[in-house]
Amino acid sequence: MPDALTALERPASGEPQGALVLLHGRGADEHDLFPLLDALDPERRLHGYTPRAPLSLPPGGAHWYHVPRVGYPDPETFALGYAALTGWFDALPFPADRVVLGGFSQGAVLSYALGLGQGRPRTRALLALSGFIPTVEGWEPDLESPFPPIAIAHGTYDPVIPVEFGRNARARLEAAGADVLYLESPMEHSIDPQAIVQLRALVAESE
Repeated sequence: MPDALTALERPASGEPQGALVLLHGRGADEHDLFPLLDALDPERRLHGYTPRAPLSLPPGGAHWYHVPRVGYPDPETFALGYAALTGWFDALPFPADRVVLGGFSQGAVLSYALGLGQGRPRTRALLALSGFIPTVEGWEPDLESPFPPIAIAHGTYDPVIPVEFGRNARARLEAAGADVLYLESPMEHSIDPQAIVQLRALVAESE
């Protein structure tokens, strides 16, 4: 079983109104999305966290799960990453409904898993950047209302996680009654700086 997660923290400027948790992608670490905390919450109303994924897998770096096939995480390593994340998340000094949760790539997948998993509390908002709702043994989504505000951002030309995954997530969530902000950009597997403005507004509205 992986050790407890380590995380970087960015304190709020005053009494925090909640928390902002950002999960990095495959092979990155807790430093990768740390600058995004200020980009999404420039007035520092929220206490920011960027945890490091618990698994060390080839070709290096930190991972939330092993990838045998895009869209379908390896069940055994996914269960380990998910358990470590939920344990860390549930120990935060903020209830889920005061936490804006988001991530990029594998981090977006775990954001969906944590924010929409069966038996999990809803977060204040959910940001899924270049990810997908996982199909994996041992985990099922809870697609019953109410939903938090959800933002999906994806690159049209993403060669790592094809844009169809983002479009399919949007369709599933909207069909279930969720209010989805969908942002698609003419780029590959990265975060569009122009999308940050709209994501920042969603974070501010959820505070």
